[in-house]
Amino acid sequence: MSRTGRAKSGKAISRRGKAGLPPGTPVFVGEQKQEVVKIDIISFSGDNLEEVKDASLEDCRRLRESNDTTWVNVIGIHDVGAIQRLAGIFALHPLTTEDISNTSQRPKVEDFGDYIFFAMKMLSFDKGAKAIAHENVSVILGDKFVISFLEGESHLLDALRERIHSNKGRIRKEGFDYLAYAILDRVVDEYFVTLEEFGDHLENIDDEILSSPKSTHLRDIHRLKREIVSLRKVVWPLRDEISTIAKSNSPLIGATTKTFLRDLHDHAVQIIDMVETYRDIIGGMHDTLLSSNSNKMNEIMKVLTIIGTIFIPLTFIAGVYGMNFENMPELHWKWGYFLVLAGMASLGLAMLVVFKKRKWL
Repeated sequence: MSRTGRAKSGKAISRRGKAGLPPGTPVFVGEQKQEVVKIDIISFSGDNLEEVKDASLEDCRRLRESNDTTWVNVIGIHDVGAIQRLAGIFALHPLTTEDISNTSQRPKVEDFGDYIFFAMKMLSFDKGAKAIAHENVSVILGDKFVISFLEGESHLLDALRERIHSNKGRIRKEGFDYLAYAILDRVVDEYFVTLEEFGDHLENIDDEILSSPKSTHLRDIHRLKREIVSLRKVVWPLRDEISTIAKSNSPLIGATTKTFLRDLHDHAVQIIDMVETYRDIIGGMHDTLLSSNSNKMNEIMKVLTIIGTIFIPLTFIAGVYGMNFENMPELHWKWGYFLVLAGMASLGLAMLVVFKKRKWL
């Protein structure tokens, strides 16, 4: 799903375009874009800091050879050629470039020895569309470098840049493995924000269903079910991904960072619990809507049944006096018509009183 609110620039390319190609052939799978791939670089250590906006491949090569920690942030993965050229500088495996270009890639982690590859989803809640949008995020942790790949412009990582510039926190002290963790942690933190907004939306719909259920609510619930299925596909692999890397023996991840990764694993478990809770709530909303509609129909049927029950004896009386017999005593009586009407009205009122006492009304 493309990020909600971003203008489409072309048709979406499906996975069918990759059919028959050799493994490791990068093919962009996602929404076509015309924007130029943008690369920003921050190279830092405890005392030094260098930032290059709209960096070139030569800047990447130069800073790659420095002894400082280098963070390369790539915005735009639709240009497969640019991704391949960057991959050549950092000696990335062809399978990695293939996964980076695939926006439908399932969240996972792979250890290639020289580097570790993370694939995740970045979530956001569009308040206008009342829906969750997600984008692909890839992170590569190598020796003294970290590369992040985003589908498009995002302010998600701005807080990390500010912490690096201000030299606050652990990033500039701990190094490249902590930087990779900080990126993952920032993505996971946004999950909580998105899920809380999604939960508020669920509560609003639930309140509407309880107060005044409408036929449109059934469509809303089915849409929410699809949303929660999509969320489960995103968050369930996340727990295993973080657990795998926290238990890894890779020399790229230090003992201090593993401690933080274990805490990140706990956050992933909390996110899964929230998603499962929302799944149960949506199921309960569906049952509540069906029950409300059934109760509404029962109320209608009860009113119609009471009306029909009242008119049954009245119809019987009208039927009796509608028979065309000559020798009926009341036919020639002056007050017969009015007496029958009064009797029918009294009978109807008496039945209403009985129904009221029995609390059928």
